[in-house]
Amino acid sequence: MTKAERLEKQKERLEEMLVFERELWSLGKDFIAGVDEVGRGPLAGPVVTAAVILPKDFQLLGVDDSKKLSPKKRDELFDQIKKAAVCWAIGRREPDRIDEINILEATKEAMAEAINSLAVKPDHVLIDAVKLPGVKIPQTSLIKGDARSVSIAAASIIAKVTRDREMVEMDKIWPGYSFAANKGYGTAAHYAGLKALGPCPIHRKTFL
Repeated sequence: MTKAERLEKQKERLEEMLVFERELWSLGKDFIAGVDEVGRGPLAGPVVTAAVILPKDFQLLGVDDSKKLSPKKRDELFDQIKKAAVCWAIGRREPDRIDEINILEATKEAMAEAINSLAVKPDHVLIDAVKLPGVKIPQTSLIKGDARSVSIAAASIIAKVTRDREMVEMDKIWPGYSFAANKGYGTAAHYAGLKALGPCPIHRKTFL
């Protein structure tokens, strides 16, 4: 594939992922927040959410579900999205709260926190796969939303890079579990660390 063909493919992909936003913009909803989470599955660390409002002239190519992107590409887009966005915000819930109320409820709390922390109040919220009854803003829950909406994809990248960087730092504080490599997920090295050291303060007790 030539460079020109690759560019054309990225433009087509962006248009596909703007369908939900364009429909809402056409209804006079100027500020649409995409919301996503990262870290529901790991044995350790927080669940991190992000809410992102993109401008109507958003043209950044390559934004997609964070799981489909290389770490290098995510890092690049992380900075570019923050610069291009109308506003963005992070929400989070720590392992003790996850243990207290369960991961789904903790994720919903963190999502609501991200939305409520935005500098501009959204007219509508697009959320990946979850409904937030406590948030009194019109919302649409999209299954696989991070692959269908550019706003949700942007939020997935912001949340993913934020959490991954934090887990790299946690590896320095709590060595022995390979957090820098596994980001808290249950890899062989992580289980070996648990067997040798037992859990550390950022482990989710209900997940072990």
